[in-house]
Amino acid sequence: MLVSTNWQDVEIIDASNGMKLERWGKNYLLRPDPQIIWDNGDLLSKYRDMIDAVYYRSSKGGGHWENLKSIPSSWQVRYKNLTFNIKQMGFKHTGLFPEQAVNWDFMMEKIKSANREVKVLNLFAYTGGATVACLAAGASVTHVDASRGMVEWCKENVKSSNLEKAPVRYLVDDVIKFVKREIRRGNKYDAIIMDPPSYGRGSNGEVWDIEKNLWELVNLCCDILSNEPLFFLINSYTTGLSSTVLDNLLKMTVDNRYKGKVTCGEVGLRIKENNLILPCGIYGRWESNE
Repeated sequence: MLVSTNWQDVEIIDASNGMKLERWGKNYLLRPDPQIIWDNGDLLSKYRDMIDAVYYRSSKGGGHWENLKSIPSSWQVRYKNLTFNIKQMGFKHTGLFPEQAVNWDFMMEKIKSANREVKVLNLFAYTGGATVACLAAGASVTHVDASRGMVEWCKENVKSSNLEKAPVRYLVDDVIKFVKREIRRGNKYDAIIMDPPSYGRGSNGEVWDIEKNLWELVNLCCDILSNEPLFFLINSYTTGLSSTVLDNLLKMTVDNRYKGKVTCGEVGLRIKENNLILPCGIYGRWESNE
């Protein structure tokens, strides 16, 4: 498992009974997490004086935030030289997945060590954590997401990281349709990142199903890789999808065309209270041997 150890502004304080208490900058949030099946006491009772906001799930789906203290509508956290804007979103999210810092470090190192111009394609790019990291490392990035709101949020993060003059292209689009157009145009990328949801809809209502569409998308992406690609990264939070599946997928597609190295596994974050690791998702990486 890959565990980020370089965060100063984000940490998991404690975890128990399906909930985790986290510090995001100066704000403490209590949020649900289905991986936490152990009992370490009632966190709301243990840390009531510390907690700023709690997310409550609804039995009918979704849920809501309850702010126990005054909390800003938006605030910032930093990771090294990257700055991200945090907000309380529907369905418990904050706009950032801090466990992905291990992948940001990997991407930044690969880009910097390449000593050449690097073009990156970020698909299902969300609020742009990977986009900001790649721009900071000196790459140009094409950022694609079906949600206009997420693309606008990425622009905020890029600006907050003082990268607004960096070469980035923002697109609100369905990823499969976009990649097919890039194939026809003959455009190529040195690195491709994707964080596909289990299910989703494109900008014009196109339906995405990871079990039905991921193989097609990865195959299509192989056709827009440059002659000397640096890396290909897949992240997933889909319950039941094994990292071995991503390993098989990358070996049958990217590594079959461009011989390199495939590594797959889990990403996680350490829990301060007991030094346990909370699993937060899986990753699959193909990287060149250069």
